[in-house]
Amino acid sequence: MLHLLAVIFTAVLIIIPAPLSAHEGHDHETAPLPTGGSFAARGESSSETFELVAVVQDRELVIYLDQFATNEPVADATIEVETSAGPVAVQKRTGDAYRLPAAWLAQPGRYDLIVTATTKSGAEVLPLTLEIPENSGDPVLLRASSGEDRQHQTKLLVGAAAAGFVLGATVIALWGRRRLAVMILLFALTALLVGPAVAHEGEDHAGKESPQAPRLDLSQRLPDGSVFMHKATQHILAIRTVVTVSGQFQRTIELPGRVIPDPNASGYVQAAAGGRLSPPPGGFPKLGAQVSSGDVLAYVTAPLQAIDLSDMRQRQGELDQQISIVERRVARYEPLAQSGAMTRVQLDEARLELQGLKDRRVALDRVRLEPEALVAPVSGIIADGVVAAGQMVQPNTVIFQIVDPARLWIEALSFEALPGARSATARNASGRSLSLTFQGSGFADRNQSVPIHFAIEGDRASGLRVGQFLTVLASTDEERTGLAAPRSSLVRSANGQDVVYEHVTAERFQPRSVRIEPLDGERVLIVSGIDAGKRIVTQGAELLDQVR
Repeated sequence: MLHLLAVIFTAVLIIIPAPLSAHEGHDHETAPLPTGGSFAARGESSSETFELVAVVQDRELVIYLDQFATNEPVADATIEVETSAGPVAVQKRTGDAYRLPAAWLAQPGRYDLIVTATTKSGAEVLPLTLEIPENSGDPVLLRASSGEDRQHQTKLLVGAAAAGFVLGATVIALWGRRRLAVMILLFALTALLVGPAVAHEGEDHAGKESPQAPRLDLSQRLPDGSVFMHKATQHILAIRTVVTVSGQFQRTIELPGRVIPDPNASGYVQAAAGGRLSPPPGGFPKLGAQVSSGDVLAYVTAPLQAIDLSDMRQRQGELDQQISIVERRVARYEPLAQSGAMTRVQLDEARLELQGLKDRRVALDRVRLEPEALVAPVSGIIADGVVAAGQMVQPNTVIFQIVDPARLWIEALSFEALPGARSATARNASGRSLSLTFQGSGFADRNQSVPIHFAIEGDRASGLRVGQFLTVLASTDEERTGLAAPRSSLVRSANGQDVVYEHVTAERFQPRSVRIEPLDGERVLIVSGIDAGKRIVTQGAELLDQVR
């Protein structure tokens, strides 16, 4: 009896779940994404001038037309599409794309189109092919498929009920009512096995959308490492490219540098003797204030010690005594000179001696009362100097530094002396480039390096400050062969390698590891890693590198 029960139970396990586990037309495995990373049907074509991408969206043909070399959108073109139904023209550009009504794209199949783009510079013919797949999210097909599923599920439920009835009748006939417990157990097992399968097959998929229904073009990094980016996104992010050209360039070396003032347009204001500072009538000049040569910036009053005051008072008393004696002598000589008793010369000598004594007396008083005036040696602005009234300064103390901001130099340090006139550029932390003119190099080493002076050309010194650090790129006589590329085209990968993005197709960008050398303040020299004639991204490379 137990053996018969085991046979029946095994039959239930084999027969009932088998047809319910899967049926025709249902594959529950996850479908892989298309290779191109896009759900929308599209085609592309290019020439030496233009690059065109056509995307099917809601029974419209959306056309993106860009310059092939720069990836810059073409906004003033006239588009004409040659279809099987005849030519269709559009002259209006909506947003970043040209849109053509195309109801014939609702039918699946292969469409060979010829697009003619006409601009002021001429016309270009661009052939392309569109492939519309079948059953690409048609709601009617989805609803019909869902109805067939429900009919199949109903048949399965009826079959399961009939199998349970036959099984129960068989058990009652073999063992009678005393085996009712065994029969109940078998029915319970049958319900447990059939229930989950029927419940799964009985799901109503009518309210769900097909996984192929969305028509989204999402930027993503493909398995081969390249980046797919829809043309619309490229226009939003302003992705720009340039075609690489090989050439001969002078080798450039990088030198650390800093901004210094032009020695002929700068100066220091120092005190010749120690003393106490006092402001001029207009007050001390502020930092950044414009001053002219000869302007009084401060006064220094020399302090007098007690012994100095005693000596000065003694000298003042001696001078006062001598002045009194000479004044009386002059008074006696005047009537004698008028009567002819003495010569006129003696009277004049006495008067000169008296005037000299009075001048010495006035000068001695002035030493005690008149401070030293500190004047500006050159015209410019106050670059440094924080002073206060009553501040004590020592001799040769720098009170103010005056710099002409329009005349600045750059001092670079090199481990080898550069020859005479060399072209050079400087680049600051923000990427700003400055043209430099060689002025001279030092003969004595400074910390095992040679100082080299450059003058900033033109009026590009605005915005710089004295002491600011920069990178000087000085050219040498050695020539190198490579590709000149803007510095903005370089990105740094996770492993520290320099990478540029090659514009492989209209919507695909491939990262290329490259080896570079400095060229000037705005460009680098790509020595290896990519060939000439390739399109590389010069604007927006950092944004492409963030796509995952």
